Amino acid sequence: MKRQLKKSVVYGLYATSFTLLVGGIAVLGFATKKASEPEYEYVSKGILDYEEKVPVVTTGNTILRPYNDSNITLVKSYYDYKAEAESQEKSLIFYEGTYMQSSGSAYSKGEAFDVVSILDGIVTDVKEDTTLGNVITIDHKNGITSVYQSVTDIVVKSGDSVVGGQVIARSSTSNISTELNNHLYFELIINGICVNPEVYYDKSVNEI
Repeated sequence: MKRQLKKSVVYGLYATSFTLLVGGIAVLGFATKKASEPEYEYVSKGILDYEEKVPVVTTGNTILRPYNDSNITLVKSYYDYKAEAESQEKSLIFYEGTYMQSSGSAYSKGEAFDVVSILDGIVTDVKEDTTLGNVITIDHKNGITSVYQSVTDIVVKSGDSVVGGQVIARSSTSNISTELNNHLYFELIINGICVNPEVYYDKSVNEI
């Protein structure tokens, strides 16, 4: 004689089987999802550690004026062969009975002012010169050289690295241009030729 299970037991078995089936599907789905997801490594601190020193990148690529004072004016211009006669006359330097063509530009404000490097570069020469009033020469590579005459309180020496805008000296006087009193005489040399500095200020080295 067969023994029959009570309906309540049968229903309980059905319910248990259904629960196990659904649970198994859920576990399988979760495992499959975890296997397909890429693994990430989480960190508890920021990506950039601000306590570390981060180098500041500067291009130093723009030609600056050799001063940083807005009150300075041009008092002697570069001698331009294409300029009008009146302008050329004002660009002559008279020294010991001889007229010479100005190969640079002179700047003044009536009193001493800071002289700065026009670009990043290497100081190649610093010399005392009673006629020109002390001279600093800086090589900026790319065929560019700057010369600062009539300066004093020089704070760089030959072999020093400088950056654009760095103070290198103070303006002073010279025997070759006594009528200018305190001033800076500045020459810009490109590929071995003195050029008019006023044409090149604020230009990128790549534009030359």
